[in-house]
Amino acid sequence: MMKTDNNRIVRLVPIVAGSIAGTLLMVNRLLTPELTDSQARSDAVGVILTAVLILTGLLWQQVQPRQPDSVILEGTEGFELLPTLPDDLKTELAWASHLLLTNTVTRSIVIYYRGQVLLRRGVLAPKAEVTPGAILNLVLSKQKAIYLVDTKIYPGRFEFDYLPPNTQGIICQPLGAEGVAILGANAPRSYTKQDETWIEGIANKLANSLESLSTIAPTTTKPNDKN
Repeated sequence: MMKTDNNRIVRLVPIVAGSIAGTLLMVNRLLTPELTDSQARSDAVGVILTAVLILTGLLWQQVQPRQPDSVILEGTEGFELLPTLPDDLKTELAWASHLLLTNTVTRSIVIYYRGQVLLRRGVLAPKAEVTPGAILNLVLSKQKAIYLVDTKIYPGRFEFDYLPPNTQGIICQPLGAEGVAILGANAPRSYTKQDETWIEGIANKLANSLESLSTIAPTTTKPNDKN
């Protein structure tokens, strides 16, 4: 379900009002058999006001651009942690995921490290397992984040079947050389540069904590510890 931009109608009001006023002025001029000096002056003022209204509306479209439509992600709200993680790491993952969900447009988070899903939080898809595809492998090999600004235009979106199916934007942020934080948004082109910097900083902090642990080894265990 789409959520429309509430300011869209407001931004269109000056353009619509100016267009209607201009049309009425033209009709009035055509239906007037004899034009007086006072009416000519009134028409001139009306034309100026009409032009100002239309120009104001056009400027509003530039100054207040239309926000991308958001959707309600399909899935269930949840919070899952790998049960074998140390308590201090569980706390740090919970803290980091909370910050991302409350301070960015992120609505779904998956933390994948050393072949395991350490955390899923937010709106969860039915599938919990992560099978790295071309995009995730590229992030791991290049150690650079990849931002899919609008999943509808990326064929590679199908590898992210562990996110809600109608996820609109995805950031894959490396966690050192062995993991990735996968973040899903409910609107396309919604992450700002500030968001990306914020996400990178949190990911670097998590990577340092994860690299110091020797207890995380590849396994097929599913995350099922719910808080």
